[in-house]
Amino acid sequence: MSDAVEKNPWGGLKAFTNARIALGRAGNGLPTAPLLAFNLSHAQARDAVHHPLDAEALRRTLEAEGFATLGVESAAPDRQHYLRRPDLGRRLSEASRAALGEAAAALPGGESPEVVFVIGDGLSAFAAAKQAVPLLLAVRERLADWRIGPVVVARQARVALGDEIGELLGAKLVAMLIGERPGLSSPDSLGVYLTYAPKVGCHDAQRNCISNVRPEGLPYESAAHKLHYLLTHARRLCLTGVGLKDDSDATLPGSGGTPIASA
Repeated sequence: MSDAVEKNPWGGLKAFTNARIALGRAGNGLPTAPLLAFNLSHAQARDAVHHPLDAEALRRTLEAEGFATLGVESAAPDRQHYLRRPDLGRRLSEASRAALGEAAAALPGGESPEVVFVIGDGLSAFAAAKQAVPLLLAVRERLADWRIGPVVVARQARVALGDEIGELLGAKLVAMLIGERPGLSSPDSLGVYLTYAPKVGCHDAQRNCISNVRPEGLPYESAAHKLHYLLTHARRLCLTGVGLKDDSDATLPGSGGTPIASA
């Protein structure tokens, strides 16, 4: 008996991509296995959007690695409001705003941090819980001469929430590590948004973005290299966004480019 599934001649290309190509055919539809895999990926993407971030567990992990931490929440009181009202996810709750004001006043030596890292759940708490700590560990090794503020763990967070956090803590730069909108092959992808002189009202053209941070996408060491490059030149040039170009690939070992210079 012949195989009922017709093999796709593009099958050899599957070795080079995770995209859904060369799945074969069973009559006029997909074979059962790739159809079930699609349904599973769709369910994982939906779960990533709705799954809550265990902020306390994440803070314990960070503190065990030697990071000081703070916890905040946006003005969105729950996940449903967060998804329906993006504007609420861009501003802190009143209680969190007050708590950050107190934390800023208690900073050691009265010196404002040069950079504050914020971990936000965004649209994938899976990404924040899984990718943020390894990335922070990789980039911390490169920031020995920086004043690094406490890592802020934010629930119901949008990208712009980092602007208010950075402003209240008096940071020169804020790096928001946030769960990206999940795709059907990437429910745990982390994005990093870097902003110089953060304050309420900053717009996207003032930020630099590093996307798809995960072992299957941009690995931690590569993402840390890019982030260190952008941080260093943002501090030197006093800007981020469209005026700060990411030429970090030219500084990779063996690239023949100019090594990164300290600001």
